[in-house]
Amino acid sequence: MENNTTHAFLADTHVVENQSGALENYNSFQHDRALIQATQHFNDSHKQSLNAFGQLCGSAEYLYLGHLANQNKPQFKTHDRFGKRIDAVEFHPSYHQLMQSAIEQQLHSSPWMTQAANAHQFRAAKYYLQAQVEAGHGCPITMTFASHPTLSKQPAVAQAWQPLIQSSRYDASNKPWQEKSGLTLGMAMTEKQGGSDVRANSTKAYPVGQPGAGELYELVGHKYFVSAPMSDGFLVLAYATGGLSCFLVPRWRPDGSKNPLQIQQLKNKMGNVSNASSEAELRGALGWLIGDEGRGVANILEMVSLTRFDCMIGSSAGQRAAVAQAIHHAERRQVFGAHLVNQPLMSQVLADLALESDASLALTLRMAKALDNPSNELEQQLLRIGTAVGKYWICKRTPGHAYEAMECMGGMGVMEDGPLARLYREAPINAIWEGSGNVQCLDLMRIITKSPQCLDAVWSEVANAASDQPLLRHYLNQTRQQFSQAGVDILNHGRYFMERLALCLQASSLIHQQSPVADAFCSSRLQQNSQALYGAFAQSIDCAAVVRHASPHP
Repeated sequence: MENNTTHAFLADTHVVENQSGALENYNSFQHDRALIQATQHFNDSHKQSLNAFGQLCGSAEYLYLGHLANQNKPQFKTHDRFGKRIDAVEFHPSYHQLMQSAIEQQLHSSPWMTQAANAHQFRAAKYYLQAQVEAGHGCPITMTFASHPTLSKQPAVAQAWQPLIQSSRYDASNKPWQEKSGLTLGMAMTEKQGGSDVRANSTKAYPVGQPGAGELYELVGHKYFVSAPMSDGFLVLAYATGGLSCFLVPRWRPDGSKNPLQIQQLKNKMGNVSNASSEAELRGALGWLIGDEGRGVANILEMVSLTRFDCMIGSSAGQRAAVAQAIHHAERRQVFGAHLVNQPLMSQVLADLALESDASLALTLRMAKALDNPSNELEQQLLRIGTAVGKYWICKRTPGHAYEAMECMGGMGVMEDGPLARLYREAPINAIWEGSGNVQCLDLMRIITKSPQCLDAVWSEVANAASDQPLLRHYLNQTRQQFSQAGVDILNHGRYFMERLALCLQASSLIHQQSPVADAFCSSRLQQNSQALYGAFAQSIDCAAVVRHASPHP
């Protein structure tokens, strides 16, 4: 007679081993040495706040909210069951939990509510931690944050709206803004025929009574891309008699009736799926004119600049999340008799990914420092170029970075129930939104042409850092010479010069922050034979030290 016990034993064909497991229940601030280095000048209160928030952001429960929010897409309902037009978008509870946390942390408002030093840097560091959990809900958080300078141009409107916009209470209810405990804002500029060329917009604005700043107009037209359509109000560009103008359009009219800003459909996006994006028509929607007629682009420009800055934060966060996952996997996975992290080729790739991530964070926080010094003209000149350069370079580098991190994990990297697939789909979004790469190049050339002193601010910034770094000093001198020789032909080489400026500013930012990987970054990026693909080092770099510095573990 056969032994059934033996058969039962043989049915256990294998033991699950040599798997990395999930990166969770760790402190995403405390275990991010680059972020700690960049925030070492913060006061104790800010450091304690970051430490507590990092514990939350690294917890399994909080990370799972990001997964759920993307597994359950927003659902659009045009009408209720009685046939009444409601234009409602319903979100999974996980989305609301992330929104509530972000608003409680004042990621939408904190720099406007305090005179504390480092306010923008502190907010950027927190946003960086939150964005590693989930990116989509950051869209309404960013737009609400960035709306402050534009709304402030119309004091009466700002007085009514800003206290509720700055509220630390998240109110997702669908009712008039006056009845809510907290508000979020969106913006609507893009149209089918215009895209980035907003002056090609066709939406018209007609004064209800007396025209002028702060007065009510009715807007008629369409918008092809309206993100976060459940926001309580939207900054909208439309043509009035005096030209392209900026308006605040609420979801509800002052009398409590629904404003006819009608959603047509939700966009079916490859990434950022937790965040609803829509097409909408304005059918006589009421809105307050912000500033004077014809000043729409100028009045909304600061908002756009701040949303681009947040794209830098979000993409930097995506890079950090990706490299942390890759290193976590490599530290625990064994191949050919050794842990992956100790295999030379893998160590080089991981080190290169870490250098990219650290440099992106350094440049982002350098621009946050400039935001914290609005009265310093040199800082503001640097900010004008640095935001365009950072938005272009960091966001463009992120898709390739996400792919390489995914490849480090092999087949596990492409599993939809893991984080890398979502990071990969998310990676191109920030490069495209808020002005694509060529738009950033055009902005850079416009800045250089109209305000050449801004370029001088960049040269000064980099030269200060290059005094003790010969590779950066040589790269800077070469770049300055190429700029001077390009002359009127500079526009045709916009992307080339964007890259040169980006590497200069990333290197100088790492040096100013006394990053231990600054020399490795310069060695890998600033020499003539620098690599095109991650991990193809031609120079000798202590890859193991760089990886240890970037490891999400103690």
